[in-house]
Amino acid sequence: MLLISKTVRLRLVEESDAEFIFGLRIGEKYNKYLSAVVDDVDTQINWIRRYKEDEANRQQFYFIIERLDGERCGTVRVYDFVGSSFSWGSWILNEQKTRNAAIESAFLVYTFGFEQLGFDQCHFEVRKGNDRVISFHEKMGATKTHETEHEFYFEITKESVNSAREKLQGKL
Repeated sequence: MLLISKTVRLRLVEESDAEFIFGLRIGEKYNKYLSAVVDDVDTQINWIRRYKEDEANRQQFYFIIERLDGERCGTVRVYDFVGSSFSWGSWILNEQKTRNAAIESAFLVYTFGFEQLGFDQCHFEVRKGNDRVISFHEKMGATKTHETEHEFYFEITKESVNSAREKLQGKL
């Protein structure tokens, strides 16, 4: 499975990506708003092996974000399928990303969730304090549904994403 945009693509994670993922998740620059990682690369390999069962059962999908030249620059996960809604997260982009990698990878996630999986809306959470990501999602048309001590919860519809895509057409 490969999803391609102008400067990046998403491909399903493989065991050979474990060291790359582990490096992202332990890097202080990238993990401030992520759940903690324990142990080592072998633990990440074992997690990927277990994840592959979920992937085969279409319960979640974990992608590597790559530039079109094959340079890995991030991760993103699609999961928590509830009714007509899906969630996404584990979204990390490193310094190797392209200028528009964030918006392109987000649109690829939405294309996957809405067009390929057939969902009508998306729900997700963002840690409080992650202001750049919160602003990004709100500019895309996401609305806050509720909050906890540590998280804001959002929803976005297929229509809102399509509207954002139309507004940005030609600017990317």
